[in-house]
Amino acid sequence: MSILYNAEQRAIADQAERVLRARTGQPRLLGLLETTGEFDQGFWETAVGQGWPAIAIPEVHGGIGLGLVELGIVAEACGAQTSGAPFLAHGHAAARGLIASGNAELIDRWLPALAAGTARGAIAFSEGTEALPPVPSVWFGNGVLTGTKRGVAGGLAGDFAIVWATDEQGPVLVCADLAGVNRLAVPSYDNGRLFADLTFAGTSAAVLGRGAAARDLALDLLARLATILAHEQVGGARAAMLKARDYALERKAFGQPIGAFQSVKHRIAEMYCLVEIARANAIHAAAVAEEGGERFVVAAADARISATECYDGCARDAMQVHGASGVTWDLGLHLHVRRARSLAIEAGSLYFWEDVLAARLAGGAA
Repeated sequence: MSILYNAEQRAIADQAERVLRARTGQPRLLGLLETTGEFDQGFWETAVGQGWPAIAIPEVHGGIGLGLVELGIVAEACGAQTSGAPFLAHGHAAARGLIASGNAELIDRWLPALAAGTARGAIAFSEGTEALPPVPSVWFGNGVLTGTKRGVAGGLAGDFAIVWATDEQGPVLVCADLAGVNRLAVPSYDNGRLFADLTFAGTSAAVLGRGAAARDLALDLLARLATILAHEQVGGARAAMLKARDYALERKAFGQPIGAFQSVKHRIAEMYCLVEIARANAIHAAAVAEEGGERFVVAAADARISATECYDGCARDAMQVHGASGVTWDLGLHLHVRRARSLAIEAGSLYFWEDVLAARLAGGAA
């Protein structure tokens, strides 16, 4: 696929940007920062009304039947507005896990609800190594889970979760209904991501895969999640860059716009380059997602690494371009700084994806 969108995809992007600009706002997001356990209900209602949770779910299960490219387009628009809920990305990964399992009962129960936005999925992988080793802290036996998963994004409001655990034979991937599960909110500098510690105490769960098959499926789900989050990061980075550009054109010093000074305009030019590189990597990863396998994992790692560094750099530099006003509460640039940091630890940290990429490049070279 070309890294340029076609007319239909550009129309999706335009619509998403227009709707989010009209229906989301900074005051609501600022309020969420000091409130643990809540998310932006207005944003999620807009997403459901627009059909965004259904974009990449097959039509046979109540979805629209598009792909990760189209979902990525919407995620980029959401990232630009620092939207206050994590359900689009995690819901897609959870849906793909159910589809890959082939479990008709789970698919019939959860996929139509995910597409309709009446159910929310979470990905409970707290591991940080390439091998995704067995996790003794979460045990699966006799059809139930026991143990605790820490720092699960979306865990406070999820209806079910895909959980990486251990049984007598080794690693196992299961789907657990979160009704009745003890959830401890994790206060953070980006409370809209709904981080929670999930404690399972005899929680019923269904097996999605074991052993090597479970590892392959888990890494594929993480790669999908990372690709969507990379689009969110690109959207946020681009928004921060444009704020810096606009300010540099209107703010004057010594009788001319500060954008005329090399130290400022070169920094904004560097931000632009970071955004375009990260955006191309994110689109490429989304385009090869259906191929699966090593090529997709490598592309997702590329996208994740470049988008994480891009968003972190652009959020920081945009604040620097604004000078003292950049750190004020009302300007809102700190929303991007906070989101850049919170997204950097979801779906595996930067070090996780660097390990993934290095392992595959070393294997290819050998």
